Amino acid sequence: MTAVVQDDALAGLVDLGELIEAVRTAHRDLALGRAAQPVPATSSTEGATIVLPMVATSHRLGLTVVKVLTDAPGNRDAGGPVQQSTVVVLDSRTGDRLAVLSGATGTRMRTAAASAVATDALARTDSRVLGLVGAGPLAVEHVAAIRRVRAIDRVVVWSRSSSRVAAFGSLLRQRERADGVPEIEVVALESPRQVVDAADVLCTLTPSRVPIVEGAWLRPGQHVNAVGAPPRPDHREIDSGGMARATVFVDSADVQLHDSGEVLLSLRDGATTEQHFRSELGAVLADLAPGRTGREQITLFNSIGIALQDLAFAALALRIDPAGERGRP
Repeated sequence: MTAVVQDDALAGLVDLGELIEAVRTAHRDLALGRAAQPVPATSSTEGATIVLPMVATSHRLGLTVVKVLTDAPGNRDAGGPVQQSTVVVLDSRTGDRLAVLSGATGTRMRTAAASAVATDALARTDSRVLGLVGAGPLAVEHVAAIRRVRAIDRVVVWSRSSSRVAAFGSLLRQRERADGVPEIEVVALESPRQVVDAADVLCTLTPSRVPIVEGAWLRPGQHVNAVGAPPRPDHREIDSGGMARATVFVDSADVQLHDSGEVLLSLRDGATTEQHFRSELGAVLADLAPGRTGREQITLFNSIGIALQDLAFAALALRIDPAGERGRP
């Protein structure tokens, strides 16, 4: 029988530290030819809603995942979720359906894990201040994940909604107690510019359609994780100047050049060329390409999110090891 696992169960199945290592391995596998990550085909449905089927295969684990993501901006006004997803896990050798997983928990956790992997590979080791532009649940997960790879002692945060910042603070304290880690200082700031000015590591976590961070604000030595923009070619959080000014690393170059507004709009504006987006995180992790090469360099991980990261989460949730042995969720 196929296991069907809902989000409430998934939240307790995967350890964040183990997930960070699994995502690191998945990106390395992609660079070494041990995994396949094809470009997804986007399908428009009613109104502005899109359906994005995302596929990835791990040859090492013998798994394929098919994640079906919907992005429905119209749900926001009704108080519903804008993004929803379901992950189908298959045995890539036999085609057997192993499990169907709700996507929200896994997407949140693997996204933060990917930012932690990129931060560990690219940010200066003396980074201490984490800046968050956006204060939703993904912000809490990012604090937890990035604290695993850097000795962060202060968080600065901005959101358009003061109530959301307050909720973020409350949820973060709950998470710290659950994780058994000391409370970290949290400071709410009045603008994205102030967050950029203060941060050593900056995470942008908003579904913005127009740039919310300008390249002129970025500071020498800073690392940026651009995370929040949905996989739509007309959405971006970082302006073209920022993409041009930073040394950019991506999760998948082919997927980025197909779906990322940060990439496509900066190309349209003539600020960058396709070569600017060919440095993949996995190649850095596999020692096939350089990462940060100087203290003053501005590095930027453009995280559009790939199905191979969902596969890494699913393998841990289902307790699937490289020998192909499977446990039960």
